[in-house]
Amino acid sequence: MGIGGHFWELLKPYARHEGFDFLRNKRVAVDLSYWIVQHETAIKAHTRDPHLRLTFFRTINLFSKFGAFPVFVLDGTPSPLKSQARIQRFFRASGIDLSSLPVAEGGISVQRNQAFKKCVQECVELLELLGMPVLKATGEAEALCAQLNRGGHVDACITADSDAFLFGAKCVIKRLHPNSKEPFECYHMVDIEAGLGLQRKHLIAISLLVGNDHNMNGVRGIGVDTALRFVKTFSEDEILNRLREIGRGDKIVIPGNLNSEGDSVHSLEEAYHKPKLLHCSLCGHPGSRKAHLKSACQYCSSVTGEGCLKKPQGFKCHCSACNLEQKAKEQQKKENWQLKICKKIALEPNFPNLEIVEMYLRDKNGIDDNHQIVWANPKTEMLIDYLAYSQHWEPSYIRQRMLPFLSTIFLREMASDPNTELLCGQYAFHSIHRMKVRYGHQLYVVKWRKAARTVADAVYTTPEEPNAQQELGEANDSIDLLDEVDVPQIHIDDGCWYLLTDEDTELVRNAFPEKVDQFLKEQELREMKSKRKKPKSESTPGVQLSITEFYRSSKVVCGKKPRENADEGSENKSGSSDRERKGKSPNFSKSARRRLLFG
Repeated sequence: MGIGGHFWELLKPYARHEGFDFLRNKRVAVDLSYWIVQHETAIKAHTRDPHLRLTFFRTINLFSKFGAFPVFVLDGTPSPLKSQARIQRFFRASGIDLSSLPVAEGGISVQRNQAFKKCVQECVELLELLGMPVLKATGEAEALCAQLNRGGHVDACITADSDAFLFGAKCVIKRLHPNSKEPFECYHMVDIEAGLGLQRKHLIAISLLVGNDHNMNGVRGIGVDTALRFVKTFSEDEILNRLREIGRGDKIVIPGNLNSEGDSVHSLEEAYHKPKLLHCSLCGHPGSRKAHLKSACQYCSSVTGEGCLKKPQGFKCHCSACNLEQKAKEQQKKENWQLKICKKIALEPNFPNLEIVEMYLRDKNGIDDNHQIVWANPKTEMLIDYLAYSQHWEPSYIRQRMLPFLSTIFLREMASDPNTELLCGQYAFHSIHRMKVRYGHQLYVVKWRKAARTVADAVYTTPEEPNAQQELGEANDSIDLLDEVDVPQIHIDDGCWYLLTDEDTELVRNAFPEKVDQFLKEQELREMKSKRKKPKSESTPGVQLSITEFYRSSKVVCGKKPRENADEGSENKSGSSDRERKGKSPNFSKSARRRLLFG
C-alpha cells in the first residue's frame, strides 16, 4: 500500500518507461513479499506452488534476459502499529466496528499467517540454491531496499510500496509491462522533486495527513491534493516541526510573512479593512463621475477631451488601491483555508505520531553500510532435486530452463577468466548462428557444441514438461515478460549436437571478441553477395520497368479482370481479332497504354 489515497496517480506524470537494457549490469533490490502477493492470486488455484514457479522463472529471466544482479529482501518483525493497521484493513470491508478491535500493545506484533510464511521460506530456499543473496530487514522490506538504494549498494528497488520513497529510495520500479520495448515503469526521486517540488520529509508529512501502512486513517477530511497543497507552503526543514506545533495546539502558524511582491501581511490587512476609494461609475477609475464629466481622468485616453470613456463590460480597475485590495482578499482566503486545515489537524489526537516519523527517518534497517553483497554459483544438482520434488518437474526440463541462467554466468566468467571450463561441463562455445531482434533489442543466437555424436541431421526442441503447457495456458492472462520461458533449441548437424541460446551482444563480445568479429565479417560478405545477385532492375532504385514487363507482371499477380471473365465467351469467338490486337499492343500510344494500366 504505502501512502494512502491516489498517491501513485499523483506521481504517474513523472514516470519513466525504461528500455530493455536499463538494469543490465546493475544491482536491484527486490521486495520478495511483493512478488509473492502480486501473482499468487493471479494464477489458477490448481497450479502447483505458483510462488515457486514464478520466483524460479522471474529470477532466471531477470538475471539472464535483463542482465541484472538481483538482491532479495524479506520482511522482518512488523511494528505494533503495522499489525493494528493490518487488522483494520482486514475488517474494514466486513462492516465490523473498528473501534471495538483491540489495540496492539508495545512490543507485541502480529505475525503473518503461517501459509504465507511457508511460501516465503520455500522461495528463500530456492533463491539460495540459485546463488542469489537474500537479506532480512528488521521491519519493512521496502525500508531495507531504500537503505540499499540510498547507500549505493543497489541502483533501483522493485516494489509497489510507495513507502520506499519515505524511507529514502532514489529509484523505484513499480511495474514491469509485458511484451514491451520499454518494460520498466520507473519513478526517480529527482523527477518528483523537480515536478512536484516535494522532498523526502514532504512525502512523510503527506503520509501522516492522508494515512499510511501504520496509520490508515490519517487526518479526517484531508485528501492527497489538499495535503500536497498544504505541505508545499513549508520548506523541507520546517514541515515536520510545524506539524508538531499545529498538532499540539500551541500556536497556529501561517507560513509566509510576505507575498510575492514584498507587501507585508499587515499592510494587506489594513488595505482590506480600509474604506474603499471612490470610483467613477462611467469609466470605473478612481474619482467622481461629476469631475470626470468635466475633464477626462488620467487613466482614460479621451480623444475629444469632453470626458471619460464608458467602461466595457467586465471591466476591472487596476489602480494601486484596487490591486492592494485584491491581494488582501486573496491573502485572507488563503489564510482562512490554512486555518481550516490547521484546525482539522489540531482535532486529531496524538498527531503527528513521532514513532512513525522516527521509523521513516531511521538509517539502519537490517544491515550495516559495510555489508558485502555476494552472488554465489548455483547448486545445480541440489536445485534440480528440490524442484523435482516440489514441482514434480523432470530433471531434463529443469536443466533446459536453467540453461540461459548458466550460459550468462559462463559468459561473464569467460570475460574475466578466458580459461573457464565448458558450459555445464559438456558444451563449448562454437559460433554465432545469427542475430535476432526481440522487442527492439538485438541478441546473438549462440551455438554451443556438444562432444557426443549422433546419426541424424535435424532440429529438435526438448519435450516440455507435461503440466507446464497446461499451467501456462491457464495463467496466460497473468504471465508477463519476466515469466516467459526461453526454450533453447537443440540442433544436430553432421553428427554433432548444438544448443542454440539467445545472448546479449555486449556480453558475447566481452567473452569472445574474435568470434564476434568473424561473425560480423561473414555477415558483411553475405550482404555483399546478395546485392550482386539481385537483378539490375531490382537493385537499382528509380529505374522504371518497360511497359510490357510491367503490364505482364501485373496481369500475373492480379489475374483476369471481372470484365474479362464476363466476356470470356465472346472473346473466344473473336480469337483472330484478339490475336491481332495482342500483336499490336506494344505499338499503342502512351495515353492508350496508361488507360489500359490504370483506367
